[in-house]
Amino acid sequence: MKLYGLIGYPLTHSWSAVFFNRKFQELGLRDHDYRLFPLLFIHEMRPLIEQNPEIAGLNVTIPYKRDVLGLLDRISPEAEQIGAVNCISIEKKGNRNILCGYNTDYIGFFESLKPLLQPYHTRALVLGSGGSSLAVRFALTKVNLSYTLISRKKSGADVLTYAEVDESLIRAHPIIINTTPLGMFPDTDQCPDIPYSFLENQHLLFDLVYNPEETLFLKKGRDSGAQTMNGIRMLEIQAEASWKIWNNVLIC
Repeated sequence: MKLYGLIGYPLTHSWSAVFFNRKFQELGLRDHDYRLFPLLFIHEMRPLIEQNPEIAGLNVTIPYKRDVLGLLDRISPEAEQIGAVNCISIEKKGNRNILCGYNTDYIGFFESLKPLLQPYHTRALVLGSGGSSLAVRFALTKVNLSYTLISRKKSGADVLTYAEVDESLIRAHPIIINTTPLGMFPDTDQCPDIPYSFLENQHLLFDLVYNPEETLFLKKGRDSGAQTMNGIRMLEIQAEASWKIWNNVLIC
C-alpha cells in the first residue's frame, strides 16, 4: 500500500483527494490512495508519518506552507528561494524518514498564467502575503513581470494595505492575483476588499481559489468585462509535478 495525502487546516475546500484518486484509478494503481490529513498544529506532521509508514508523499496547504520548513531534512533550491513548501517526498532510511520539501505551486501558477498573458499585461497586484503569495511572486519574476504586494498589514515600504488600493493603482496593474483564501468554500460571500468598479476589459483576474469554480472576486471581474481564471488548472499542474517528485522524476 502506498499512501499520499494533504496536510493543512481546514481541508473542507480541497479537491486534491478527488484528483489523485481518480488518477490512481486511471493508472490502475489499486494499491495507491490519497487522503486528507487535517492537522491543528504543524508539529503533528512527523508523528503522522511515523504512525503511518505507508505514507510516501504529502502535499501541504494553508496555513503550513512556511511553518513546515523547520521540520524538513532537505529543501529544494526553488523552495528555499521561495520560502514555502507545498510538496514533501519521504525517503525511508532504516528507521528514519528523510523529508525533502519542494514548491510545485510556482510551477502550477507559472504554467497556467503564461498562455493568458498579453503585451499590455506588464504589472500585477498580488493580494495576500502568505505561502502561496511567495510562490506567485517567484513565478512572476520568471516571466519578468513587476508586481505590487497588497497585505492586510503594513510590513515594509514595498507593501501596501488594502486601504491604499485606489483607482490609479488598479488601472496601473492589469493583472490582479488573489492568493488569499477569501471566497473559498464555504465562505463564498467573501472577496478581497479592492475597488472593483475601476476594472476594465484589459484586466486579468487570477484567483488561486478553485472551490467554488467562480469566486465572488472572479464574478466581480467578469461583471466588469475582465478576463478571469480560477486555480483549478494551477492545481492540476502542481499536482502532476508532485506526482513526478514522488516517483523520483524530480529530486532535491
